[in-house]
Order: sequence, then C-alpha cells, then structure tokens
Amino acid sequence: TSLSPVTNEHKPNSTYRGRIAPTPSGYLHAGHLRTFRIAWERAREAGGTLFYRNDDLDPRRSRPEYLQAAMVDLRAHGLDWDEGPDLGGPSAPYHQSARGNHYLKAWRQLREAGLLYPCRRSRKEIREAGWLPADGEEYLFPPEFRPAGGAVPLREFDEADEPGEVNWRFRTPDDHEVRVEDLGFGPKTFQTGKDFGDFLVWRKDGVAAYELATVADEIDMGVTEVVRGADLLKSSARQCLLFEALGKPRPAFYHCELVLGPDGRKLSKSERSLASS
Repeated sequence: TSLSPVTNEHKPNSTYRGRIAPTPSGYLHAGHLRTFRIAWERAREAGGTLFYRNDDLDPRRSRPEYLQAAMVDLRAHGLDWDEGPDLGGPSAPYHQSARGNHYLKAWRQLREAGLLYPCRRSRKEIREAGWLPADGEEYLFPPEFRPAGGAVPLREFDEADEPGEVNWRFRTPDDHEVRVEDLGFGPKTFQTGKDFGDFLVWRKDGVAAYELATVADEIDMGVTEVVRGADLLKSSARQCLLFEALGKPRPAFYHCELVLGPDGRKLSKSERSLASS
C-alpha cells in the first residue's frame, strides 16, 4: 500500500502504549471516530505512544482505499499517531496481513500446550445443536462437539506443526469465570459455557481468527491499554483467556459507549468517508 510519509512531532515520555486499529472493510463512521478519539486522548493524557495498526486480516474484505480514507478522515478530525504503516516504527509491520508469522508462533504455543483442537463442524451444525446466549450475539459451540479427554479428533493433525485447511478452536475451561476490570464500564464478569464457548483461533482458509491475531499483536507490539467499543466486551473476555494461556499479562481495557443510529442500532460501515459526509 502506498502511503504518504507524515512527520509527527510528539515525543512520548511514558511507558504507555495504545493503538487504534481500524479494519479496512469500509469507510469509518461516527462511532469509530468517537472510539479512536478516546484512544488518542488517553494516550496523549498519559504522555505515551499511540500507534496505528491496519487490521486487514481478512483478504476478501480489506481494500487499500479504505485504509487511505481512514487515515485521511482521522487526521482531518485532529487525530495523529506516533507509529504506523505510514510512519514505520519499532513494531513494524503495522499491517496484520504481513504479521502471519507472529500468529503462527502463538498458534504453535497453544497447540503444544494442548489447548487447541481442529474442528470441521459447519455453521449449520453449530446453529442446529448450539444455543444463543442472552445477548443473542452468536450461537455457542456445543460442548458435545469438542473432543473428549483432550484428544485430537482428526488423526491427520496429531502432530500438526501448521494449522492446515481446517478450523482450530480454543478449548475454554469448563464453568470458568472471566472477570474483565474495565476502566470505562467497571468490572464485567463472563461465564464460559454460558456467555461463550470454544472459539475460533484459526480459520480453514489459512487466516488467523480475530481473537488470536489481536492478542498476539497486543503482546508483540507491547500494548499496555486497549481502547475499543462496548460491543467487544465479550471478545475481551475471550482474549483474556488467551493472554493467560500464552503466559502474558493482560493489558488494561477501556470500553467506550457505542454511538447508535436513529433506529437505536449499532452503526454499520458507512458508504462514504467521514471527510466527505
């Protein structure tokens, strides 16, 4: 991706490291802008570093023009960053599509610890045998679909050193309480088997799933605080399990109130950029 170099005069003077991480699958909307502004404000108030990570994990949905538009829009609204695809920095590369080796390393660590298993269950099978939690967000993976006793259910993956063309799931501990000490909403508690079940960490199309990629990046890029929307609270709980499984401390979490549309629903990706609206 061709990006114009930008000079940044900010000189961090603390160990705080935050990030803004848009997904380039559409133009930014007002909700994104509000969340990224809060991330920017918290980093600047802490005297720390803020970097821009291009979360272009999904090659089918990510487009370079959306990355360009997001950077233009954010700068037009007064936001800047200290490292990123356009500036470089010690945590390069800042495109998730170029960080696959970091995700594979994390996958191998979890695989060797016996915390992952391959799964060929379809979405239809999961919907028919699973159930929706109270928030109706997604069907829980049925516990009867997981292999018994930690065994790998597909023998060709017994000694797998790479994920291959199959989904891989993280085996969540049974009836485990995950407490997220959120700086925005206060403490939030989630229960495995009730709020979420075994979740994807690697997709059969050869791409790391969001949870694993995000955690691997937060660790490798030294993030000390994650600022994101309230719709990702449950995702943060899943990620807390991955931080623990990888033997790394969690960053702090700050979840922001969502900006809702006139119909009371969460905004979706807009058809045009903030700068042109």
